[in-house]
Amino acid sequence: QVQLVESGGGLVQAGGSLRLSCAASGSISGINVMGWYRQAPGKQRELVATITSLGSTNYAEPVKGRFTISRDNAKSTVFLQMNSLKPDDTAVYYCNLRAVGFGYWGQGTQVTVSS
Repeated sequence: QVQLVESGGGLVQAGGSLRLSCAASGSISGINVMGWYRQAPGKQRELVATITSLGSTNYAEPVKGRFTISRDNAKSTVFLQMNSLKPDDTAVYYCNLRAVGFGYWGQGTQVTVSS
């Protein structure tokens, strides 16, 4: 079993920064993809960024140049550095881990960006 726990969300003014963390525990394959998704009120959950166990990254267009995803394989932790935040970034952010045949989600952490 795998558990994912997010932290680092909060309230911030437009133009500010936040750093999200997601710590994974349990039996985790060394070959996997970890990522961040978000869900705003009235919208479906959408991809923010992903990173493979080898370090390859992928970003959704709205966050390119502003957000950076990284990971610490030894600690099974993934991070999301969010800069130049906009009100449209307001959402619940969820951590995700995908391996062959399995997928896991964290409980989510609220990010609110005020104008």
